[in-house]
Amino acid sequence: MILARLRDPYFTHRHHRMFHVMRVGLALCITYGVIQFFTIPHSGWALVSTAMVMGNLPHIGGVLDKGRQRLLGTVLGALWGLLLILLPTALTWLIPIGSLLGIVIVTWITFGKRYGYGGLMFTITLLLVVGGGSHDLAVALWRSFDVLLGTLIGIVVTILVLPHKATDNLRFMLADNLDRMARLFHAHTSATSAPDLDTRELLKHCSGLLTKQRGLVDAIHRERRLRRGELDDLISLQRRMLSTIELLLETHWNTRAGHERIEAMHGLRDQQHTLARNLGTLAFQVRTGQPIDVDIAPFDLQRHAALAGDAYGEDGRKLFSPSGYLWLNRELARLSGELITRLGGLERLPSRRLRKRARRHGLEAPHRDKAPTPHQGESDDREPS
Repeated sequence: MILARLRDPYFTHRHHRMFHVMRVGLALCITYGVIQFFTIPHSGWALVSTAMVMGNLPHIGGVLDKGRQRLLGTVLGALWGLLLILLPTALTWLIPIGSLLGIVIVTWITFGKRYGYGGLMFTITLLLVVGGGSHDLAVALWRSFDVLLGTLIGIVVTILVLPHKATDNLRFMLADNLDRMARLFHAHTSATSAPDLDTRELLKHCSGLLTKQRGLVDAIHRERRLRRGELDDLISLQRRMLSTIELLLETHWNTRAGHERIEAMHGLRDQQHTLARNLGTLAFQVRTGQPIDVDIAPFDLQRHAALAGDAYGEDGRKLFSPSGYLWLNRELARLSGELITRLGGLERLPSRRLRKRARRHGLEAPHRDKAPTPHQGESDDREPS
């Protein structure tokens, strides 16, 4: 029972900070035990490597990406340093020059790129190997071995002990964002929306989640679940949807002269509420690993063309706000439909393990005939009381 709970993706996601601290502590204990049991020289670098490769990355993909760069940088830095040490005694003056040249070249190549950490590890390892001028080959080999040992232990512990995937992290962030956007859109279209709903705070949270999703792209790609192009499309569509909702919030309430025209458009509110419900349903399906099965009908603007086209203000000037408001609604529906199409085309998005554990966390499908309520979109990993 306890083992099944520890393997529960909802549970591990909810407590990912605690589990990450446990993994780091366990990896350091294992590294310390190994270096003490085998009496490995210069063993402090093994502990440093374990801590650095795990760092503040609680998910598998991040550690794999960082560990891969660390291993590559360590191997190349050690090889370059060993080649310099093996130079004839008469050419030892080439060691500092060769070291500086190698650091300059690698720094130039990796500057501003995602392999910058690998370049940093090349520099650190090279300086460790060449040392402070002793140029001892045995010391160089042991230091290189210590760095590799600590890095490998960190990677293995992250993969095997209560693993937390960056792909799951993205899934929950995406579901939370869809829930918040559904709440924002519903509150905007409902005259009886919750008075304590802070739209600015919701918009801020959505923007923050988009930034965090962008930071997971390399890690998710390393887990071999989704490609970078697919991730870029998902994040871009969310950002455009959020921008459209923000414009809707401003457009509707800042064009008071056209408010009556908008309210007179019969059927528009029903379409808006249906779209809000569909976004909430989509969030549930993403969060619980369900196959994507949401159908968003395009907004019928032709039926409202007359009211939008001949709108005039009290000063006799033509109003463009009703037409713009209708266009924004249609654009939000179009973007939502495109997001559903992209999500439905991801073969690895549905998850049996998430569907199996969803009911244990009180995650029930939203009613199709009920608009999103203010509590939807909050933490998706609450334990049932």
